[in-house]
Amino acid sequence: MFRRLVLSSIVKKTNNGVSNKVLPNFGGRTTVFKDVIDHPSRSRSFFYAFITKTLPTGHRRPFIWNISRSVSVGKESKEGLKQLVAGGPRAQKMVGIWLVGSAAWVFSMVVLGGVTRLTRSGLSMTNWKFTGSLPPLSDEEWLEEFEKYKQSPEYKQVNKGMSLEDFKFIYWMEYAHRMWGRALGIMFALPFSYFLRKRYITLRLGLRLSALFALGAGQGLIGWWMVRSGLEEPASEYTQPRVSPYRLAAHLTSAFVIYSGLLWTALSVMMPEPPAESVTWVQGAAKVKRLALPVTIIVGITAISGAFVAGNDAGQAYNTFPKMGDVWIPDDVFDMKPLIRNFFENTSTVQLDHRILAITTLMSVGVLWCSTRKLDIHPAVRTLIGSTIGMATLQVTLGISTLLSYVPVSLGTAHQAGALTLLTLMILLNHTVRRPSAVLLKSLPQVVKTA
Repeated sequence: MFRRLVLSSIVKKTNNGVSNKVLPNFGGRTTVFKDVIDHPSRSRSFFYAFITKTLPTGHRRPFIWNISRSVSVGKESKEGLKQLVAGGPRAQKMVGIWLVGSAAWVFSMVVLGGVTRLTRSGLSMTNWKFTGSLPPLSDEEWLEEFEKYKQSPEYKQVNKGMSLEDFKFIYWMEYAHRMWGRALGIMFALPFSYFLRKRYITLRLGLRLSALFALGAGQGLIGWWMVRSGLEEPASEYTQPRVSPYRLAAHLTSAFVIYSGLLWTALSVMMPEPPAESVTWVQGAAKVKRLALPVTIIVGITAISGAFVAGNDAGQAYNTFPKMGDVWIPDDVFDMKPLIRNFFENTSTVQLDHRILAITTLMSVGVLWCSTRKLDIHPAVRTLIGSTIGMATLQVTLGISTLLSYVPVSLGTAHQAGALTLLTLMILLNHTVRRPSAVLLKSLPQVVKTA
């Protein structure tokens, strides 16, 4: 304490114009004071560094030196990076955990939505309220809901004669999906309000999260818009009632956008800087980034094409691989007019497109892996690339197995979860290879120093 007071008075006198000659050496640390004089804003961090260096060995606290370094760099980094969270490391950790949890919740929503679709439960609830409603609680209420369902095209053409117990199963599946979405809204809104009140959320982050929250609220409307298309009478009695593939694709795309936005924001909060320990690794990451971005786009397009496969029940046709039946390309792929309709409504064309895109995705990820094998890159980047090629291979295997097995619920759900997992790895890769801030870049050595 005495030494700190002495040093503090010395610094104060020096800043008031006292000559540097009055500064004691303290073992050759005078240069520390000169830096303090030249850069007063750094006085606190360098003061802690000085104390650590000059204290007797038994009284040193090495962690203070590490903190001081992070503080001195952190202040400049905050200006360059415009960090998303205010309030220090604890606030950063709390907000990051909340956003990761929200992203995981959206992931579970996508998986539960896949189960709901594969069990044909999505049309069991024939009405929708924004605030939600209680499920049937008595036998009379269940019979009333069942009577409403009996008026729907799906019951008349697909589930005619269904028992009340079977109806309860599909009703509970759809009800759980809707309420899980509403619970997500509450789980997101309450911490958001708390962090705003604590002033942890910066303006930049607040605007981004508000946009994601609005998309989440709109997702419920898109879901009901999709369900309504399945409650309308089909064009003919030979057409099976189902939701519009366009609306299903819009619903799934919206979910993917919300998930990607939450995940990217969570990563940006928890890891403001990418892992970079040398200029060489940064240059290698830049080369990876040029390949990773187009591969991510291909992964996203392939996932959305899967929504059209589901919307047209295209997985129930041509349950062979690699050929589609006895041919490579069916004869009716361009039967619909205008031509563009075939890519979204023709069962043969939709499945063929998804097959081609899936193989293209696997090959693209393979090219990414091969092209980066000899690059000098951070081990975390290399691990992510290896995980991506493994996940892409697994996803194609799941897709083929699902097709050959006539789309069972288990494999169909795993395939949909696999698509989002692959997209997750690509988002992680893109986030990891982004360019560091100018402050960090200037502090990096040319190559990694090895012991």
